[in-house]
Amino acid sequence: MYPQQIIDALRHVRYPGTGKDLIESGMLEDDIRISGFEVSFSLIFAKDNDPFMKSVLKAAETALQTYIDPNVVANIHTKFVKQNLQSPISNHQSPIHAKHVIAIHSGKGGVGKSTVTANLAVALAQAGYRVGLLDADIHGPSMPKMFHTEECRPYSVEVDGRTLIEPIEQYGVKMLSIGFFVDPEQAVIWRGGMASNAIKQLIEDAHWGELDYFLIDLPPGTSDIHLTLIAELQLTGVIVVTTPQPVALVDARKGVEMFRNEKVHVDILGFIENMAWFTPAELPNNKYYIFGKDGGKKLAEELHIPLLGQIPLVQSIREGGDEGTPIVLQVGHPAAEAFREIASHI
Repeated sequence: MYPQQIIDALRHVRYPGTGKDLIESGMLEDDIRISGFEVSFSLIFAKDNDPFMKSVLKAAETALQTYIDPNVVANIHTKFVKQNLQSPISNHQSPIHAKHVIAIHSGKGGVGKSTVTANLAVALAQAGYRVGLLDADIHGPSMPKMFHTEECRPYSVEVDGRTLIEPIEQYGVKMLSIGFFVDPEQAVIWRGGMASNAIKQLIEDAHWGELDYFLIDLPPGTSDIHLTLIAELQLTGVIVVTTPQPVALVDARKGVEMFRNEKVHVDILGFIENMAWFTPAELPNNKYYIFGKDGGKKLAEELHIPLLGQIPLVQSIREGGDEGTPIVLQVGHPAAEAFREIASHI
């Protein structure tokens, strides 16, 4: 082996926080040592609690064995020297300027996270705030349908010498989604790095303008996209959406633990319990606890997290989402008032 082989192999490893490879990011220290099939060198990180450190070290070792020889034994050391590993979104030239950046998270799919996000975005816009919404669910983008903008296609604009994507605006909310750029009939089959880079482009290369609130509809669970957004953006906090049933609460707890991890450390602003009870239209005063009673409320109390509100399981909420007219647009509707109350808590 010789040093250039190692350098070339490490060009195949990208640092998730920037999307650049290790060589381009300047993360390889000039201390490569080779002895037979054993190699040692150092990688430079900006801080000792970098959330991507373990995955980058493992990926570097795998790259050496893949692109050089399977028998390579790598001794990779870490150094922590403050350097510019941030992407452009972290500096003052970023096209997004928001007073509050809030991610909406759910431990599992099917709990109504996107429905909640859409209604909260519109509720905040109705209250007079400047609101942006990023649909970060790469594999299941639903915001174009929920905002009745499936046929819309963003166009480019020139801003200060840069070509940027102009978000679609509907109901007072500026919005971007990967759903605007892919065939709705085709599945998005992308690896984690591709998905993360797509999300970063929708943030960095878009003309968001000045915002009061920037909401992010996260994919369910925990993935590369979550870590990328945490590294790219200074999140004000996270709102966790769950249903009362135990299987959803287990996953909601895992999501909380991820954001509370000392290497991630993002504030949990509160829980929203969705589908808290079923109320039929003909019996508006009746409550049927189909998924269990107060599961989200009890978990919030246990974890010492505020409960921002409980949303009933109402047919008109589902119809509004499917028709592209969020229920919060209906003045006086009880479910709309529930979303507005949660928005006021936020």
